[in-house]
Amino acid sequence: MKIPERLRPLLEEGLIDEVICQLMSGKEAAVYMVRCGGEIRCTKVYKDGCKLRGCRRERLLVRPDYYDCGARQGSRQEIEAGMLCRLAMAGVTVPRFYNLFAGVLLMELITDPLGYVAPQLSSVALTPMQAREYHKILIDQIVCMLGAGIVHGDLSPYNVLIGEQGLVIIDLPQAINADTDYQARYIIKRDIDHLTAYFSRFAPELAQSDYASEIWTYYQRGKLNMPPIPYSGRANRLKIVSRHFAGLN
Repeated sequence: MKIPERLRPLLEEGLIDEVICQLMSGKEAAVYMVRCGGEIRCTKVYKDGCKLRGCRRERLLVRPDYYDCGARQGSRQEIEAGMLCRLAMAGVTVPRFYNLFAGVLLMELITDPLGYVAPQLSSVALTPMQAREYHKILIDQIVCMLGAGIVHGDLSPYNVLIGEQGLVIIDLPQAINADTDYQARYIIKRDIDHLTAYFSRFAPELAQSDYASEIWTYYQRGKLNMPPIPYSGRANRLKIVSRHFAGLN
């Protein structure tokens, strides 16, 4: 395929060896599958002139504790890079971050059990049992994010992938700091409401659930702070988060 101009610097620096194909193109960014040595990864290229909805890029964001790639105020790609690092350390299942170079994010390519590109949650028909299970997993992940002081800000079935090792949360340039954003309580409720509305299509009883208020109350009481969890062992991370939240009830 024709090499996108924005990816040429990565090729010249040896960060990627080949651009295989374009995976998607939206209003704000395009994602490409690339080869890096013996691994297949992906790059996210933000389109010029796009702005974050609600101007949230101007809000205060805290650096990841163990990475020097976060942004307090910066571009969308800087914010997303910082959030990927910070949330991975907190135990949230997000794509592994590799590099940010020339305004392009280099990340893990999430695949399904057969090695194909993982589908969006929105594109898969669920059984009632799957809907209940996935709903619980994502509520646990929201709790884990909030325990790290972060709210996704645009969480929906379109921003969750069904990967080989479970659900993976993507698309983080609009993530906000719960401590400093006065709208955080309402934004996390919106995220949870979007997911609940989707899952209740397959398991109608979920429409009666209301976790947002309870979760926010625990956060305000300082009961969601969790120690950093190593990136490896995604299944173990979900067990840790589930036990933590269960202990609050």
